[in-house]
Amino acid sequence: MNAPDRQEKFVVPEGIKKVAFKPDTKVANAGSFTSQREDHTVGNLIRMQLHRDRNVVFAGYRIPHPLEYQMVVKVQTNGKKTPIQAVQHSLQDLGDEVNDIRAKFQEQLSQFGGGPGGGMGGPPLPPY
Repeated sequence: MNAPDRQEKFVVPEGIKKVAFKPDTKVANAGSFTSQREDHTVGNLIRMQLHRDRNVVFAGYRIPHPLEYQMVVKVQTNGKKTPIQAVQHSLQDLGDEVNDIRAKFQEQLSQFGGGPGGGMGGPPLPPY
């Protein structure tokens, strides 16, 4: 068949960086992050988290072409943070939120079986 291998959508080839930053030459305090092998799920999460930051003036993402398996996030700040700092803080905040959701989920599971595996016969969920 002409279909590409499924792993091509997820595995970053050797020699290609997962994320690359390119500063914007026309707009101050702005730049683009190109992330390989990511989709709308991650793009929308990052965009929405960036919008929560008061130092971010603009945040948006796009998928240039559905067969290229990359996502571009554009960020502009007010100058109190660099775009790199804004994205780093947003990713840290997202990680904290995921860990909080995970802890609450495991707490609820433990009510059904008394153990960290939730009494469902499986091992406890691994930490992130």
